[in-house]
Amino acid sequence: MHKPRDKAKVEVAVQVVERWILARLAIRQLLTALNQRPFKKLPGSRRSQFEALDQPALRPLPDPAYEYAEWRKARVSLDYHVEVEKHYYSVPHSLLRKQLDVRLTEKTIELFHRGQRVALHVRSRRQGSHSTNAEHMPRAHRAHLEWTPGRLLNWAVEVGPHTRDLVKHLLWNRPHPEMGSSARITCRSNIRSPFKYTPFVD
Repeated sequence: MHKPRDKAKVEVAVQVVERWILARLAIRQLLTALNQRPFKKLPGSRRSQFEALDQPALRPLPDPAYEYAEWRKARVSLDYHVEVEKHYYSVPHSLLRKQLDVRLTEKTIELFHRGQRVALHVRSRRQGSHSTNAEHMPRAHRAHLEWTPGRLLNWAVEVGPHTRDLVKHLLWNRPHPEMGSSARITCRSNIRSPFKYTPFVD
């Protein structure tokens, strides 16, 4: 049976550290003295060996610094968002129903599909809210972005008080008004309708 050849050397090294450092840890200067003490059977010292062998191989720490991250799974819903800790982040609408890998850091949310990053968002702690990138939206939804809630409401006021109340209801009774694409579509349809018909007469 083979016996480990380096075991004795390791044990001797441990004994040296215990005798010269651990026993008198309060005296930090002993560490410097130990590293500079010449070997008995080899040339140089621990310090010189470090400078000759280890130090040239050292590299700077990576930039940026390491950032702790958690990984999770999430499935894309029909509104092209995924839920992460009760906040909703958009991804390209072509990924509906796909399962994604989610990387959570202190400041960001990254979403990956088959190893490729498909979305990056600033992490939000607002539960029930949405973070939506317009580039992730279908073309039809992007077309409605110019119809801001303020513009829709001003137009509704010109039509009449009932239309104004309807638009308010459609815009502000949605689970995520900052998306509001379907609400804007509905509002525009209802706003255009009065111009197609004659006024109601009692």
